[in-house]
Amino acid sequence: MADIQLRTRKDSNRADDHSVHSLDRFVFTVPDLDEAARFYEAFGLQVERRDGRLDLYTVGHPHAWGSLFQASGPKKLQYLRFGCFTEDLAAVAERIERLGVPRCEPHPLGDAEGIWVRHPDGFPVQIVAAPKSSPDARAERVAESAVPLGTGASLARSRIPKVRPRRLSHVLLFSPNVGDAIVFYQDALGLRLTDRSGELVVFMHGAHGSDHHLIAMAKSDGPGLHHTSWDVASIDEVGRGMEQMYAAGYPRGWGVGRHVLGSNYFYYVRDPWGSHAEYSYDIDYVPGGFEWPAADHPPEDSFYAWGPAVPEDFITNYEIRNG
Repeated sequence: MADIQLRTRKDSNRADDHSVHSLDRFVFTVPDLDEAARFYEAFGLQVERRDGRLDLYTVGHPHAWGSLFQASGPKKLQYLRFGCFTEDLAAVAERIERLGVPRCEPHPLGDAEGIWVRHPDGFPVQIVAAPKSSPDARAERVAESAVPLGTGASLARSRIPKVRPRRLSHVLLFSPNVGDAIVFYQDALGLRLTDRSGELVVFMHGAHGSDHHLIAMAKSDGPGLHHTSWDVASIDEVGRGMEQMYAAGYPRGWGVGRHVLGSNYFYYVRDPWGSHAEYSYDIDYVPGGFEWPAADHPPEDSFYAWGPAVPEDFITNYEIRNG
């Protein structure tokens, strides 16, 4: 398995860059926590209930990647929390103050730790001192065992082990103000542009080393969460994850396919609220200190290299449609 230790400042190869290093946690509300637990347990995450919420873990990893609370109405993104090194927090706070980024009160579902600011799309963002949970190298590829001569398929369907994602890779958000959001992430948080296709989709990575994107944005009429993306060990696990969710009663999704920007193989499964969780394998990695040649790609070269037809409602923001 890939190295999943939580890194500290001394391990970073971008020691002079005062910026966030990880998407520390995503937080959203759903109308039914029991249904949320069923979905994410079927997906292969470790779901822990505490204090009226669900915390999402990947098996064998100590970090809680996301928290879900119950609330009436449609699913809704509540806030994002980013982590920076302890010795960088004051510099990040000074830059936020100098830029005049609006501060806000701590979210009622959060705590008073760190810095709270208002994203241009209106939701709160928290910045805290935290160990680095984004990866420090490209995710390990796990080779599938060779099929023994004369045995047929390597895994009988009845004995296929459950797919267990290794870590959170990224989240993709809907945004009505993509240009302003880019400026916010670049100037206030220190993220860097990786690739984009105008304002249709934008990808941003961390300066201390991260996947091709920690955060991605798609143009919409309002804010929202389109998908969370989870790293798995092989393309076979992407396909097995698809079958796993079919068997659990979640047949709607998109894939298996391969993205152009990011290069990862994917399967997206639609959750009960119209957003998605992605099984992702072999995404591009941006090392700390590397200047990625960011480019603005035409739409036809920015989405996917191969795969089935995209569902008509795949890029529908149900948070505003059902709100």
